[in-house]
Amino acid sequence: MELWFEVVPWLAAMLILIVMSGFFSGGEACMFSLRPADRARLAAGNRTQQLAARLLNESDRLLSAVLFWNLMINMTYFAVASIISFRLDRLSAAGSIWPYAFAAASLLMLILFSEMLPKTLAVLSARTAAGYFAPPLAVALRLARPILPVLQAMNLFSRRLIWPRFQPEPYLEISDLGRAIDVSTSDADLAEQEQMVLNRIVAMSNIRVDEWMRPRTQFLAFRPPVDWMDLEGRMTPSGYLLVTDPQGGDVCGAVDLMELYELPVGNVDREASPIVYLPWCATLADAFQQLYQLDRDVVAVVNEFGDTIGILTYEDIMDAVFTNKPSRSERLMNRQPIESLGEGIWQVTGVTGLRQLAADLNLQLPPTRSTTVAGVLQETLERLPVEGDTADWGPLALRVIQFDGHTRMLVELKVNPAESDQESTP
Repeated sequence: MELWFEVVPWLAAMLILIVMSGFFSGGEACMFSLRPADRARLAAGNRTQQLAARLLNESDRLLSAVLFWNLMINMTYFAVASIISFRLDRLSAAGSIWPYAFAAASLLMLILFSEMLPKTLAVLSARTAAGYFAPPLAVALRLARPILPVLQAMNLFSRRLIWPRFQPEPYLEISDLGRAIDVSTSDADLAEQEQMVLNRIVAMSNIRVDEWMRPRTQFLAFRPPVDWMDLEGRMTPSGYLLVTDPQGGDVCGAVDLMELYELPVGNVDREASPIVYLPWCATLADAFQQLYQLDRDVVAVVNEFGDTIGILTYEDIMDAVFTNKPSRSERLMNRQPIESLGEGIWQVTGVTGLRQLAADLNLQLPPTRSTTVAGVLQETLERLPVEGDTADWGPLALRVIQFDGHTRMLVELKVNPAESDQESTP
C-alpha cells in the first residue's frame, strides 16, 4: 500500500506528459503533411484554419518550437520514469524485476502513444485536424520564440562543422537523363528496370497528351450539385469524381476518391480541387510539369475550339513511366491492344495508338493527324464507324468487328502485301 501511494502521483504525471508529447507529435505530422492545395483551403477557412496557414508560413520556426517542446516533455517523462523505477527498486524485494519491467514498459508506452498512434491519426485527417492543433501550437511557438535564435544558431553551427561544403544539387534536366541513359549502356551496376524508366521519362517529351488521355466517353463527370448517391456506391473509372460547370459542359474540378478518409458533409463538389487545362498537342512532360508545379491531380485536354475532349490523371502519367508495358487499352479496357489472329492478321482496340502499332508491326504508316486506330477510321470514313465498316489506309486493311457506339471498338487489321512491299521500298 505504501508503494502504491508513492507511485500513483508520478504515474499521473507520466500520463499527462504522454498526452502532451502525443499532441506535439501529432501536430508536427498534421501540419507538415498538408499539401499546398490543403494550405490554400485553410487560408480561406475559419479563424483557426487561417491561423494554421499562417503558422505554416514560418514553418522553420514552427518545426523548431515543436521539436523543442517535444524534447523537453520527453526528457521530463524519462526523469519521472527514472524516479518511479528507483522507488520500485527501493521498496520491492531484492532482485525484483519490477523496476526493469517498468522502465521497458515506459519506453514502449512513449513510442506507441506519443509517436506512432498520434501521428497516424493526425495524418489521416490532416486538413480537418489542423484547425484544432493551430491555437495550442501558436501559444507554444510564442513561448519558445525567445530561444529560437539560439536553436537556429546551434543548427547552423553544427551544419557548418559537420558538412562545411554541403551545397544543394542543381535541378535535373532532360539532357542529364539522356546522358545517364547513354552511360548506363556500359554500366553493369545500373539495373535494367531503372534504364527502362529513364528511357520512358525522356520519351514523355515526345508523347502527346491526346495519345494517352482518357477520351470523353471513358470517364464520368457530374454537374453540380453532386451527392454521394449519384455515384451509386461505385468507384469512377478514373478514380476521381469529376465536376463540370453548372451547364454540364467542361470539367472544372476533381475530387480524389482514393484520398477521402472521411465523407464530407453536404455536396461532394465542394471538395473539388481545381484542374489544369492543356491543349491536345501538349506532351506528357508538359502535363506532368504543370501538375507538379500547381499541385494538381487532373489535366483536362481541350481541342482547338476549347472543348474538353479528354482527361489525364497523375496516375495515368505514372502508368506511362513505371508500368512494364504501358498501354492505354489495358488501362481503359483491360485487354491487350494488339492480338495476333494468324499470319498477317491482328485484332486491335480502337484506342490503340498509331505509334505503338507502327512499332509493334514494323510498318511505315501514312501521315495523319489522328493518334489512334479509331481516329484513323473516322478520318477515312468521314463519319463515326459502325460494325462491319471497312477501310484501306496505307498498307493496312481495317474492318470494324465490334463497336458499342461509345467506348469499346475492336478492329480486324490485315497487312496488304503489295502495299507493305511498296512502303518498305527505299
